[in-house]
Amino acid sequence: MASMSTSSSRSLSTVSRRQFLTAAGALLLGAGLGIHPSSAVAFNPQQLRQSMQQQYGQVGLNVLEEWFTLLERLRGQDVQAQLRDVNDFFNRRIRWVEDIRVWGEEDFWATPLEALGKGQGDCEDYSIAKYITLKQLGVPGERLRMIYVRARIGRSQITQAHMVLGYYSTPNAEPLVLDNISPSISPASQRNDLDPVFSFNSDGLWAGGGSESRADPLARLSRWRSVIGRMQSQGFI
Repeated sequence: MASMSTSSSRSLSTVSRRQFLTAAGALLLGAGLGIHPSSAVAFNPQQLRQSMQQQYGQVGLNVLEEWFTLLERLRGQDVQAQLRDVNDFFNRRIRWVEDIRVWGEEDFWATPLEALGKGQGDCEDYSIAKYITLKQLGVPGERLRMIYVRARIGRSQITQAHMVLGYYSTPNAEPLVLDNISPSISPASQRNDLDPVFSFNSDGLWAGGGSESRADPLARLSRWRSVIGRMQSQGFI
């Protein structure tokens, strides 16, 4: 983001996340190396429709059908088009609102169905929804990571916790950054307002900008484990 002075109050994270990031360094240094296979990102359309209707009614069903249409349109297209359109889809259809107002909790990670059903969410919710959607489109999971960063506000040295999605064309490549507060997708080198703390996907957890996984994300990130469990109950299989 070129400047965050006008949007930081509505787009960055809470005190609980800052505390979480402070503890992340110790977590990563002490973590083991065991990695479990990632859950396949597929879904049962009818079960997803039932889950959406039960929780969010017709409005939720309508946006779910828009998501299905997006998947059909983008399936088989080149990855740059998939990244651009998935980033735009969620940035437009989810309004940034703090977790405490949406869920009554300071730090809640929503599934894609929950984020779309509410039409509201914060940085983790955008990143998770984009990650799951791109995997469903066939983008290899090892090319995608959700990245926790310290984001500088405007020209100051004040930082707040934030999450973005990174796309890596190769394991050691500079990632492209998909961000809910920026309409464009930029190489990480152009985002000098972001300092990576750790990143993760379904298969691994990395410290900073490291290339070697340090832990099993399902074992170390309880909120991610909760998201996976709720996705399965909603119709993701």
